[in-house]
Amino acid sequence: MHPTNNRIADLIPEIRAWRHWLHQNPELLFDLPKTSAYIAERLREIGVDALHENVGRTGLVAVIKGNAEGPAIALRADMDGLPIHEPSQADHASRTPGAMHACGHDGHSAMLLGAAKYLAETRNFAGTAVLIFQPAEEGGTGARAMIDDGLFDTFAISEVYGMHNAPAMPVGKFGLRAGPILAATDFFYIDIDGKGGHASQPHHCADPLAAANAIYNAVQTIITRSVDPVRNGLISITSIQAGEANNVIPQTAHMKGTVRNLYDDTREIIERRMREIVAGVAQTHGVRAKLTYDRLCPVTINHEREADLAADAAERIVGADNVDRHQPARLGGEDFSYMLQAKPGAMIFIGNGDTARLHHPDYDFNDDALPYGVEFWARIVEDRLPLDR
Repeated sequence: MHPTNNRIADLIPEIRAWRHWLHQNPELLFDLPKTSAYIAERLREIGVDALHENVGRTGLVAVIKGNAEGPAIALRADMDGLPIHEPSQADHASRTPGAMHACGHDGHSAMLLGAAKYLAETRNFAGTAVLIFQPAEEGGTGARAMIDDGLFDTFAISEVYGMHNAPAMPVGKFGLRAGPILAATDFFYIDIDGKGGHASQPHHCADPLAAANAIYNAVQTIITRSVDPVRNGLISITSIQAGEANNVIPQTAHMKGTVRNLYDDTREIIERRMREIVAGVAQTHGVRAKLTYDRLCPVTINHEREADLAADAAERIVGADNVDRHQPARLGGEDFSYMLQAKPGAMIFIGNGDTARLHHPDYDFNDDALPYGVEFWARIVEDRLPLDR
């Protein structure tokens, strides 16, 4: 089943051009001067009723009023890229060395711009559409920055919706679930200070690598022995750095990684046990070790009513057979979780087809998904803010 909105279909070439420009010009975290300026320029051309810049440092909020009074519904897209080199030879490949849109935020922003153009033209709703273009989703908690800047208070938002592309889900399909849908995301850093020396005299040293190895093995037992198997999580140590020479036991070692889980009590247990393990291993190995544990964003929890409303909107576009209302939760993280803590709403996945996975250098947003995303945004506004209310 294909989208049926002919006006949106007519807009797709322009939306695709926007997406390609954004893909060619990726920027990171809050440092989005070109991206924010480009999107702001498009919104002014579209003719939104109000445009608020520098919300949450570099975020944008556009306001479009319908043909009658009513509540305000917010739609959110993210704008930032990732520090990954793009090897693609496509015409729209990144022109910024060491940065690319490897998570599809270019597509997310382009679809929301397309919805802005459609909604500003038609205004077939009673209330206000608030379009949020958010910086720093990739580890910078830009959502929290926008909230701290008064996002929900200033615009009197009653509900908020987010959308993220999903590789391996066919184009034309949607998926979501009520309750936890994406994981809490934490980063951790472990700094170990030992006593270096000649590799032929380890008895005169306090080897930080031995301590790092012990920590690596011990923290994995947290998952298998310290938390409820039904309410589990994961700990991934992704980097261990120490030493350079073949014949030198190093003075220091540094580890880092991420923790993911879907339950707050599991999160508490994991952090507590990691602190106990790091302290215990340090004492056993005669080294000093410090754990820095950063909680980046909480579990993304869809509200039951709003998840059903989003699924209903998607079904009216692609049919019930193409909307999975019981999508399995994923251990990826999303700072949209902060918005769902503040207001009722839901995150929905949109199929990106048989593409590379998110955060892979070969990833590219699938332009075939554009009309489905734009029509979903338009549909959720018109459904939630009907003129015949």
